[in-house]
Amino acid sequence: MPLLRATQLHHSIGQQIVLDNAELQLEAGDRVCLLGRNGCGKSTLLRIVDGNTVVDSGDIWRQPGVKIARMEQTLDFASPEETIYDVVADGLAGLGKILRRYHELIHGEMGDKELNELEKLQREIEVNDGWLFQQRIENILSRLELDAEATVCSLSGGWRRRVALARALVCEPDILLLDEPTNHLDLDGILWLEQCVMSFQGCVLFVTHDRALIEKLATRIVELDRGILTNYDTNYSRYLELREHALEVEAEQNALFDKRLAQEEVWIRQGIKARRTRNEGRVRALEKMRNERSERRNVTGSASLSVNLGDKTGKVVAELTDVTFEVPGKLLVDKLSLLVCRGDKLALIGPNGAGKTTLLRLILGELSPQSGTVKAGTKLQVAYFDQLRDRLDENKRVVDIVGQGRDAVTINGKDRHIMSYLGDFLFTPERARSHFGVLSGGERARVQLACLFSQPANVLVMDEPTNDLDMETLELLESLLVDFSGTVLLVSHDRSFVDSVASSCLLFEGNGQISEHVGGYTEVSNYKARAAAQQKAVVNTKETPSAAIAPAVTASPAAKTRKLSYKDQRELDSLPAKIEALEAKIAKLGETTGDPAFYQQDGEKVSQTLDQLSSVQLELDACMERWIELAD
Repeated sequence: MPLLRATQLHHSIGQQIVLDNAELQLEAGDRVCLLGRNGCGKSTLLRIVDGNTVVDSGDIWRQPGVKIARMEQTLDFASPEETIYDVVADGLAGLGKILRRYHELIHGEMGDKELNELEKLQREIEVNDGWLFQQRIENILSRLELDAEATVCSLSGGWRRRVALARALVCEPDILLLDEPTNHLDLDGILWLEQCVMSFQGCVLFVTHDRALIEKLATRIVELDRGILTNYDTNYSRYLELREHALEVEAEQNALFDKRLAQEEVWIRQGIKARRTRNEGRVRALEKMRNERSERRNVTGSASLSVNLGDKTGKVVAELTDVTFEVPGKLLVDKLSLLVCRGDKLALIGPNGAGKTTLLRLILGELSPQSGTVKAGTKLQVAYFDQLRDRLDENKRVVDIVGQGRDAVTINGKDRHIMSYLGDFLFTPERARSHFGVLSGGERARVQLACLFSQPANVLVMDEPTNDLDMETLELLESLLVDFSGTVLLVSHDRSFVDSVASSCLLFEGNGQISEHVGGYTEVSNYKARAAAQQKAVVNTKETPSAAIAPAVTASPAAKTRKLSYKDQRELDSLPAKIEALEAKIAKLGETTGDPAFYQQDGEKVSQTLDQLSSVQLELDACMERWIELAD
């Protein structure tokens, strides 16, 4: 039995038709990804599902007693001074307020007045079976590793999203709605979210543009396009193929329709012959075709992105030597030496608060290292995509923000009218005259991209550029950065995006240690898997009793010059071939794990392959050590 069924939904916001005879059904166990262009109405649909927005017409049936909770795209807490406990308790509505006050009293100073109030609250909690909900709040906080007494204002964006998810989960909903849940989450947070959603027993309807997350979680995909909801009962890769085919069929049908309409328009202009009584049916058919053509909602065009290229930089963009930087109580960068050359596409990977933005500012010369040196290259023209996006005035119109008071912008030496330029970023003239504050998250991201690419630049600094971008714009941005002849410094937690763009990665391993790896996120993931396997092997060796009591072997000077035994000589002779075979096996496994399709397989198979790669690597290391020992 479905949890929710919606039929013949019609809804408009101003002139925009959000839903046009739309149908949706949600069942227990579903993990449904809702896809669509920025501004098409995905967040509105989530609000319709949970009942916060009423449709213009249509029927929505919800199973009696069904609980629906929503984590919004924009985190809106009543007060940043609230504690995490207060925010999570709000997910229980009226009872939550009682539990909030009770929690506040038992953690504060107690007088006679407070004791009387506490006694009254205890009675109310008992009557409403509130102790069960109190336990539920504590369990949720423990599971999500949240400190009940910490204030919201002290948290990073990623931890605030954990709090918002806890508030949604505390009522144990049957339907969980997630609107861009990965925004501001680091990679560890995203992996944690994957596990959390995978273990959720109810139905999940989520909106995201993280392709790796969709591939991992979605059991089916629903696309919102021009007011129509289309269900694809398949994974993301297959959805892309089916959607491409559907668009091709639609284009062919529209072309045939337009050709037929043009023929009928020629016929009607023949005058009196077309108005004879016997042709009145044909005239009425033509009128119907005209109306159908005028009501057709065409596919929204794609954004057209291009960089306003600056002069070439020198060969070296930045050179860091033994750079150290720390903040009170935390070492962010410890004796880092790094060479950034023209054309490098360098991704910074690590948890929130690890120091990625700090390192960007060190590379760009905005911060001075506490020790070590930073040498900047020549002719640098830097365009910075700011993660916080707080440099744009919400009270200004889009056209004024991008044009900065001018009617035209200069792109690669050519003047372009500001409206034409904004059209490349999918802004109609009406939308371009809107104030920045009324735009959706995706539209705001496109405004910032428009500002960024209007500046001459040979170094692009992209700090979380993928948040809120729709799939088409995201893929175009990928292509642009791949083809960009300058230097790209990228901070992103989008695994697919990093794999597509980055030529090398800096991994923040904690305590100021930063390692460099050729390739994208897949190579970093392989490295982390190998390191974890080696660490596990070391721990297992230490825990083995025989290893613990084995006497240390100290080679005497005479032992270094002794002749090898027949057995050792045979082993030494066989080791080069064995090492070569192991290296070939590692190379083959590396090709397998380096294929983007590898991580789209069953999780158990992926894990087995990575374990095999780690095991072979350990065997190779042991052979190399043995070869060196025997050769010496």
